[in-house]
Amino acid sequence: MMTPARFLPFLIALLGAACATTEGVYDNAEQAADEAESAVYGLASLPEAPDSAAAELGEEGEVSLAIAESEPEADPDVLDEVLVLARPRGEVIRNLVAEARAMLRDTELEYFFTGKGKNELLRGRPVVFALWSENRQEWTIAHVEIPRPPIRWRPGGRPMKFLTRTPGIKAEHVKGTGAERLMFAFSKDGEPLRVYGRKFPVFDSSLIRKRNWRGVAATAQPIVYLPFTEDTFDPLFIRGGREYLLSTARKAIEELRAANAPSVAYPGEALADVVPAEVLAALAVIEQTDDTDYIKKPDAFNEVLNQYGLKREEAYRYSVSVAAAIGPMQFTNRRGNGTYAMVVRRCREARIDPDFERGATNMLNAMKAAICLFDIELSQMKPDIRRAYHDNRKVLGIFPVAAYNGGPRNVARLSRVLNNMKVNITDLREPGEQPAQKPVLCPCVWKQAGDAVVPVSIPRYNNENRWYIEKYQNILRVFE
Repeated sequence: MMTPARFLPFLIALLGAACATTEGVYDNAEQAADEAESAVYGLASLPEAPDSAAAELGEEGEVSLAIAESEPEADPDVLDEVLVLARPRGEVIRNLVAEARAMLRDTELEYFFTGKGKNELLRGRPVVFALWSENRQEWTIAHVEIPRPPIRWRPGGRPMKFLTRTPGIKAEHVKGTGAERLMFAFSKDGEPLRVYGRKFPVFDSSLIRKRNWRGVAATAQPIVYLPFTEDTFDPLFIRGGREYLLSTARKAIEELRAANAPSVAYPGEALADVVPAEVLAALAVIEQTDDTDYIKKPDAFNEVLNQYGLKREEAYRYSVSVAAAIGPMQFTNRRGNGTYAMVVRRCREARIDPDFERGATNMLNAMKAAICLFDIELSQMKPDIRRAYHDNRKVLGIFPVAAYNGGPRNVARLSRVLNNMKVNITDLREPGEQPAQKPVLCPCVWKQAGDAVVPVSIPRYNNENRWYIEKYQNILRVFE
């Protein structure tokens, strides 16, 4: 019997489960020969992804070796809560997860090279999955090779090309390209197989730049991490995610209060009072919710909350956008002098971890940094916006949220659009019910009109930011 302490890393990191599977894409492993990876995977035929939030979540960036090598130790205080949430799945799931972990630990990642001498290349990135057959009650280890570096794939676009290296296994790419979101569905002889483990290698970017491909393979850091799957979806995990985010946000606020960190947007007031916990929690969900998923599926938020409920501090640790934004709150730090470094420098009393990779992937620290960023951005807004936000922080949170998404330019655009719509910011309210007759097309804002709260459609001034605001207004209600 596995002890709780030994079982926890398996449960938090690997408690993924069955994916419904269909017929997959096959490529002949012998096609590679001396061709570059673009020829092997057909990369030239793939479309360019648009510059949007949806593309950033579909098209992932590279996880740094520093993040992969600095996995935090599991918190023993979380054990009881996690086990309570997992208990309906019983000992069967515990044993399968533990077995998958053990098998993957002993499974070698197989690297393939093309060309010779100076023309030698690492052909792709090997990924290994531990698959369970309910019918046969047996395991299969499936080897898949995906393009390296991650391609510009997006939901609804052409399928990602890949190589299936295990005979008899049919595979289909479900979503994602990187450590956080890459997921496949598998079947064998017509039977869907359940995924209980995945091993993904993270490469040393400095060796890649030097084209030292043998060194890249030799120093790769394998991580085991499963993204969301339908089989992990459970109301208890959703509720657990909601409570985890709220409790972490409240802890971040209290730590700032204990540090006596001052607000720059509101001189004489505490930084701890600038952002409500519900707004912080909502932001953590928005940053990981794809626009396309949100438009198509009303429960897209719940999938993200489900991840937070299952994995707690491990959730979205490996989330990297194509803009190199990392972690659950998606901070950037280009060349060591970006947004994160600015927050560290300007919020000294907040005691934000100066190490970017470590700090941005730690939820508690990242939430404190997000509060500081909100405060800095609010200090740069017009006085009327600052006053209105101060009096109605959750509803007028659309302004700092717009800035968080795209900087002060988005705030200016949003303010101008509202003026053109003849919407006074002091009349803005929380979303209400759509009128039964002639519902308004959203994204929209809601304003007081007499005794009623009515929706007003937001013009297409910036599609990404419009949907960001729409997501914010709706997810906020989950935390109230």
